[in-house]
Amino acid sequence: MMKDWNFDEIIDRRGTASMKWEPEVLSAIFGKGRENLLPLWVADMDFKCPTVVRTAMEKRLAHQIYGYSLIDPAYFPALISWYSRRHHWDIDKDWIITTPGIVPAIHYMTQCFTRPGDQIILQTPVYYPFARAVQNNGRRVLENPLQIVGDHYRMDFSDLEKKAKDPRVTMAILCSPHNPVGRVWTRQELETFATICIKNNILIISDEIHCDLILPGFRHTCLPSISDTFARNSITAVAASKTFNLAGLQQSSLIIPDTRLKQRLASYMEDLGFKNSIGGTLFGPIASAAAYNEAEAWLEDLILYLHKNFIYLKTCLETQLPGVKVYDLEGTYLAWVDFRETLPDISTLIRVLEEDAKVGLDHGEWFGKNGAGFERINIACPRSVLTRAAEAIVKSIKNYQDKIL
Repeated sequence: MMKDWNFDEIIDRRGTASMKWEPEVLSAIFGKGRENLLPLWVADMDFKCPTVVRTAMEKRLAHQIYGYSLIDPAYFPALISWYSRRHHWDIDKDWIITTPGIVPAIHYMTQCFTRPGDQIILQTPVYYPFARAVQNNGRRVLENPLQIVGDHYRMDFSDLEKKAKDPRVTMAILCSPHNPVGRVWTRQELETFATICIKNNILIISDEIHCDLILPGFRHTCLPSISDTFARNSITAVAASKTFNLAGLQQSSLIIPDTRLKQRLASYMEDLGFKNSIGGTLFGPIASAAAYNEAEAWLEDLILYLHKNFIYLKTCLETQLPGVKVYDLEGTYLAWVDFRETLPDISTLIRVLEEDAKVGLDHGEWFGKNGAGFERINIACPRSVLTRAAEAIVKSIKNYQDKIL
């Protein structure tokens, strides 16, 4: 197959209403005067999506009528085939509810399956929109903090067992693979987690949006594929958006094998004005189907490229900045870096990174108090961009350290 992609290509995204790159967004996130930071923060890639995706959308675009539409019929078999051959999980079409993104879906499920005052387990540090979904809907976050063991994080099952016994705990949100710490949970870890939750009547929401972005040497296990019991007591959120850089198309799906859970959520969403048979956007299902059906080779090359980017970043930071720890990346394209031993405090770290290095990263405390002093770095960019950012980080921190010695 002739390759028509080049991950080294630099693409100017300013002026395209990119959340990642537009100066007004950077100013709103990082503060006035920081409009021109080099952004390696929000989780989208600086790579063109596969050509087959654009071709499929252009074919539909040429029709020139964009009225109310059902979900493109190619979407469901494409998704089902993808998960069967990539993840050995056989999904029934009747299990699928489409949603306009996983974050809104987390809000829907929080409202539908829990009550105000209920507690929802999060394994911190974790993707910060989860906590917002819990708190903004009048529920309470119950942290089950991850533990650092050597070069990676582990779940604290002893803590989970204690907290799961509280009858006020009704839901747990699992991030699998985990964002931001980069773990791909083993089958045994998932079994232990799910067994504790189910024993205590806790519904599991498994966010598996990064499940296709697994680095060499690791394998993702879809939680409900392990057993029928796990499938009946969980809802799995999936999308092509992270895999193929399609986040702006607002297309995701919830996989709900339990009929009662599915009917309950579908009815709740319809009451909010969102009908599952119509779906989200016209082009989201079209693009996702094309990617699932025809872009597997693109993804395989992407994974190799991301792996090399990670090796470069880890080597650069750890060899040139004593005390820095770049945690092993098993899945996602988000590196988790511990800077706590490099600078005197967190505010100094942020100021040095933003004012001196002029890079915009996701700050660790956004993911929970146990993320303070860490930074999440998006490595899904051309290597020359990552090199520029890494060298700026090293130079700025070294300069600060030299000044205070």
